Order: sequence, then C-alpha cells, then structure tokens
Amino acid sequence: MSGEASTVRFEKHCWAEIDLDALTSNYRWICRHVGGPVCCVVKANAYGHGSLAVADALSRAGAAAFAVSCLAEARELRRHGIRQPILILGYTQPEFADELAALDITQTLFSIEYGRALSAAAVRAGCVVHCHLKLDTGMGRIGFALRTDFDAAVRQMEACCTLPGIAVTGAFQHFAVADSTRPDDIAYTDRQHALFDRAVERLRADGFAIGMVHCANSAAQLTHPQWRCDLVRAGIILYGLPPSSQVPVEMLQPVMRLKALVTHVKWVQPGQSVSYGRTFTAEKPVRVATVSVGYADGYPRLCSGRGVMTIRDRAAPVLGRVCMDQTMVDVTQIPGVQPGDEVLVFGPGAAPGADNACTLAEKAGTISYEIVCGIARRVPRLYLSGGTAQVRYYDMM
Repeated sequence: MSGEASTVRFEKHCWAEIDLDALTSNYRWICRHVGGPVCCVVKANAYGHGSLAVADALSRAGAAAFAVSCLAEARELRRHGIRQPILILGYTQPEFADELAALDITQTLFSIEYGRALSAAAVRAGCVVHCHLKLDTGMGRIGFALRTDFDAAVRQMEACCTLPGIAVTGAFQHFAVADSTRPDDIAYTDRQHALFDRAVERLRADGFAIGMVHCANSAAQLTHPQWRCDLVRAGIILYGLPPSSQVPVEMLQPVMRLKALVTHVKWVQPGQSVSYGRTFTAEKPVRVATVSVGYADGYPRLCSGRGVMTIRDRAAPVLGRVCMDQTMVDVTQIPGVQPGDEVLVFGPGAAPGADNACTLAEKAGTISYEIVCGIARRVPRLYLSGGTAQVRYYDMM
C-alpha cells in the first residue's frame, strides 16, 4: 500500500536506507549557515528519499515551508498532514484553481498569459489563489523575461498583481550556474542576482507589496549565504549531496544508502562470458556474485563494467552488463562471500574504490540528483532515526 508503514521485517531484495538523523542534521546546519528560514525542496519524492517521511522529519525540525514540482506532490503532503506553506515550482492547469485555493497551495505565476488563465478559473470557482511571481533572470526555463525586455516584464508582473482571483504573496528566481566556479559563470550568477534585485526594487517602488522574496538555491546559499532574502530553498544539500563537484559539502552527511543482497556465487572459467551481449569474458577463473539490483531499481545500465559495489567492506567491480533486476560483480579477492551477504550498492560507508552517489553518477555521465531521484518506487525505503527503523512501501507504478 502506498505510504503505509511496515515493521522492520521486510523482504530484503533491494532497498534504500534513509538516515533521517543525517537529514535533520543537514537541515539544522543549513539554517545556521544562512541565518534565516529554509524552504525544503521535496519534489520528485524528496529526490528519491520518500517525500512523506522526509517532510515529516523536516516539519518536526522546523521547516519554514516546502517546495514541490506539481499539484499531485502538494496534494500528497497536505493529505499527509503537512501544514506549512507549500509552493508549486512548476505548472498547474488553471482549471485546478479551486483545489489550489482549498488546499492553501501557492502556485508559481510565470507569465501574463498564465496569470490571466489562472485568474479566470479562480473567478469562475469563486476563490483566490496565492501565487509567487517567477522572474527569469537567466535560467531560460519559465518566468517573466527580464533579460529580453525589462520594462515589459515588470509591467506584466504588475498587471498580474491586479488580476481578480490572484493574490501575489511572493517573488523568486533560480540560478543557472551558481554551482560553477568558472569566472564567467560566477559573473553570470552575479548578473542574475543584480537583475533580480533591480526588478524587486522596481516592483516595490511602483507600490506593489510582493511579499516573500527568495532567490538562493542549494549552490547559491553555500557560496552566497548573504543572498538569503526572506528565505532560501534547500534542495540537494538537504540530502547531503553536493550541487556539483565545484561546490563541496563536507560538512553535510549523505542521507541515502542503496543496498541489495548476494543471491548466488559461482566460479566462471576462462572463456566463459557473463550477462547480456557477452561484454565480459573471463581470461582466468573468476568468482562471480549475483546481486539483486538492476536498472529497474535505479542502478544505471551505463555503469555496466564500470560500477563498483561494496561487499564485506571490500570493493566488488561490476562484470558485464547490468540487467533489469540483477547485476554480477567480481568477488574473487573477497574471501567468504556467500548468498545472503549484504551489498552496499552506493552510499556513505563504501569501501575504498567503491561507489558513492557522485562517483556512480560520473560513471553514468550524469549527476547525483538523477541517481537518487531514479531509485524506483518498487524499492522499499528503510527509515532510520534515533535507533529505530521503519519501512515504507510505495505504489509500484
């Protein structure tokens, strides 16, 4: 059942251990570092960590607000009893204006066209939708296009502030390269911040009380904590992972470990191949362990022949192609490996030379965000906190 808690006894096949104590420790460090309120980003199932358990822990720790991607994610938090302000960072169809209002969800308002459509829907429903203006200062995704025509963008935002059925209660932007230390990227981030400040000052000078102002994502609050405005939005750093290799987070603790089991051990003889495509053929006797994790669980197929897991505190390289539900690793140099042994697929505590989320992402040609977000919903999450453990299962989509 979706979101239901189970006892700690569960089928150990492939599972993710989520350290809620590390999560709350990260949150408290961020609060101290920026010296102000923190909006916790829990979109994409809390970056794969499980939005309900994560939101519970952060709510108890004092989170000022939460941010999600869409109405479905916001709805789930409200139904679970989260009462803090919730901001939808993306698009919601205007016809759901009544539900936005009923659940007290704040919607991002990013264009005059969208504002008019949302206003019309709200008027028809007899409700008022709270909105935060999204300013595009250089991300080029959604938002009022300040770079293209500053004055026109300001006029459009001011027009949105006067629309019936709309209550503008905030304004924000998103940095594109705040996680880069290249001089031209640092200059670009500075220009984004200056443009945002200029627009906010103009709106206020024109008599528009736009409410809550926020501009700093995870990278920006690490490198520019002085840009906290009324609050910051903490995403990937909540989960103890760096925004990029150029913005380290040694002071934070990774929250997720992905684990699996050894299900079978055998010797592969010279000339024998392993897995699909026969991309690995033994040149000498190799002891091979089959591990109960595959790309359907979120372990990247691109790490075929490249990933390294941890078994008995030793590095176990992946052999051949990663399968949908199983992966083979070399345990020739690891004495005593047997079926039932626990495998650390990635995460803190990995053996020297074995993978964490960042090294696995590098091997797959992606970022750690995608690795943790990609852990399948079929993978149970085992939540650890204060010496206790609880399992949550999610719908298998």
